[in-house]
Amino acid sequence: MDSGHIQKIDIIRINQTSVVEKKDMVAVEEPMEIRLIHGNMDARQRKRLTVTMRTPGDDFELASGFLFSEGIIKDQKDILQIEHCPNEEADTTENVVRVTLSPEVFLDAEKLDRNFYTSSACGLCGKTSIEAIFDHHTPTITRSEIKITPGLIYSLIQKSKDQQLTFYHTGGLHAAALFDSSGNLELIREDIGRHNAVDKVIGAALVGGNRFPLSNHILLLSGRAGFELIQKATFAGIQVVAAVGAPSSLAIELAEESGMTLIGFLREGRFNVYSGKERLTMDA
Repeated sequence: MDSGHIQKIDIIRINQTSVVEKKDMVAVEEPMEIRLIHGNMDARQRKRLTVTMRTPGDDFELASGFLFSEGIIKDQKDILQIEHCPNEEADTTENVVRVTLSPEVFLDAEKLDRNFYTSSACGLCGKTSIEAIFDHHTPTITRSEIKITPGLIYSLIQKSKDQQLTFYHTGGLHAAALFDSSGNLELIREDIGRHNAVDKVIGAALVGGNRFPLSNHILLLSGRAGFELIQKATFAGIQVVAAVGAPSSLAIELAEESGMTLIGFLREGRFNVYSGKERLTMDA
């Protein structure tokens, strides 16, 4: 468990029979700013891209995954360097990540000038219009032969819970977990923002290289399946998404359009299939 994810505080716990002063642990939430440099170190080419509220840790994966799911980069090779800003900049802290992009990356200046602010609750709060949400021209998933069974899907929850150490201590984080087609856990990331958790997993897979694209993988979400999370999964090529919570109507529409299998309300012994039922085969 990363101590940077947790802060100890004094609380008063009250129930029907007692009032007790004690220590408790809460999930840390801090802002992270992403800055871009395009081509070279000329200060005129620096861009303050976005600020997102996140749980500290895996910052480079978060930045990489965010840039990928926003359509700014197509490959890890598009990033020449990624670092926390050096100390000589007076206003920098560990909460500022600077990304130097290859000169070959095309940047749409008008698109980048829109408000990219995102909160920990919503990955789309920074969009200035509904039309901007669809700017990526979300691709259709390249289909693989992946098949899933109810037993495999049921098993994902416990495998994920076993690795959610910060959630165990605080109850305050979302998780995104990436499994292979056999249900083996490959990556899991926690964050106070569910969209950040997905960006961290995608960023980790992107940096790893050998996993990408993720057409033979399953993504498990610890909360609901909103449109923005399904869009991120689609961009990464993920063909099966299972969520503990409910999907939205727009998420279902996007899953159907992109050929994704979308599962919601995953519990022990039950789940709903909202799209892509052809990938499901029943246990023997």
